[in-house]
Amino acid sequence: MVAQQTGRYSKYIRPISILFDLLVITLLSHYFFTELKINELYYLIYQSASWLLIAILVKYYEVFRFTTPVEIISKLFKQFSIFLLIVIAFFPFAKTVIFSGKAIAFFMTISFILIVMFKYFLFFYLKKYRIVTGSNFRSAVIIGYTPEAIRLKEVFENRKDYGYRFAGFFSDKKQNPEVKGKIEDLKSFVLENKIDEIYCSLNEISNEKLKELVEFADDNNKAIKFIPDTKGIYSKNLKIDYYELFPVLSLQKTQLHNPIIKGIKRAFDISFSLFVILFLLSWLTPLIAILIKLESKGPVFFKQGRPGLDEEEFFCYKFRSMQVNGTTEKEASKNDPRVTKIGKFMRKTSIDELPQFFNVLLGDMSVVGPRPHLWLQNKAYASKIKKYMVRHYVKPGITGLAQVKGYRGEIETEEDMINRIKLDVFYIENWSLIMDLKIIIQTVINIFQGEEKAY
Repeated sequence: MVAQQTGRYSKYIRPISILFDLLVITLLSHYFFTELKINELYYLIYQSASWLLIAILVKYYEVFRFTTPVEIISKLFKQFSIFLLIVIAFFPFAKTVIFSGKAIAFFMTISFILIVMFKYFLFFYLKKYRIVTGSNFRSAVIIGYTPEAIRLKEVFENRKDYGYRFAGFFSDKKQNPEVKGKIEDLKSFVLENKIDEIYCSLNEISNEKLKELVEFADDNNKAIKFIPDTKGIYSKNLKIDYYELFPVLSLQKTQLHNPIIKGIKRAFDISFSLFVILFLLSWLTPLIAILIKLESKGPVFFKQGRPGLDEEEFFCYKFRSMQVNGTTEKEASKNDPRVTKIGKFMRKTSIDELPQFFNVLLGDMSVVGPRPHLWLQNKAYASKIKKYMVRHYVKPGITGLAQVKGYRGEIETEEDMINRIKLDVFYIENWSLIMDLKIIIQTVINIFQGEEKAY
């Protein structure tokens, strides 16, 4: 029997919802405010930025498969109430603009109706879709065979619209036909059966095993959630969700998992990469191409498969800085004979990396993020270094925190990679737009100052 499709496309629901909302308010403001003599460009920037900022504050787009209709309605009213005030606030500061309460009333009312209709359709269609087809599901296991764990299993089975498929219990304390095995059997079961979420009853697991389980979930990109009790897990960065009246604790994701933050970072990436492509690469590429061709035969550009977001392969572009050779999976070392004369200059100044702005524009990379490693490095260190796989939670970057802190170039010892991963994880867990700007500025400074490991 062919397995039904899991919720792998769920990640597109929020971006679609955000784009739809922005499209609605943009088109309607253009229609209703045309006669008010506003500067349309300035107003649209003001309106869109305000909408997204409010959405972050009221958690407007944080709607999950277990979110209740009452919560969704509450978020809608909060969003539109604050947005109405923001729209009205624009007019007193624009001297030549005509204020029209009627135009604003029509704009807000029709926007609200269209967005509510879309939300209603999306939310209830997905619920119906899960019930009727059994698709768009997440598979789950529970550690522990306690009354609370059994109640959660009943929620999964009774609420088909949540889209969960329960795969079994794991317990060291109880034996039952529903118990698939001991806790030590969990990891292999999760990987073999492609389990999406692990629910853990804290009564049945030691702190040591709990820490090990969290690391396993990080390394394999699995969601881990907790059935709360009196253990000291509350010191962790947790949030509480309710499946009906059943409380579940989840480890908080980072800022970069927030769809609005992802949208802001993506907008910055597109703007910055377009600027570099139009004002730098447009005239620099022909000059570099001539110099590369004059020194050695072969293509101007070098492309190589690298692991990207969620460990999916993409082709990373560079200006070719080496003689054409068959050892491309071997990273460059000091005085590497494969490197050409122009290649040495390009690598020293990081000019060879500039074509990666095309990768950024295509959406494979970000301007700032963990540098994409070779596949050989990825396979070698994934099982050796804790939290190594966390770096695949975000898009790889042209530059990153590890690079500006001196951990770039050749990996000579395992300690080099450990330090690089620590900084990558710190960046992911503490991201801010200010940090991105600081890293970019420091990268430019390092290029002009010169770096010891840039070869």
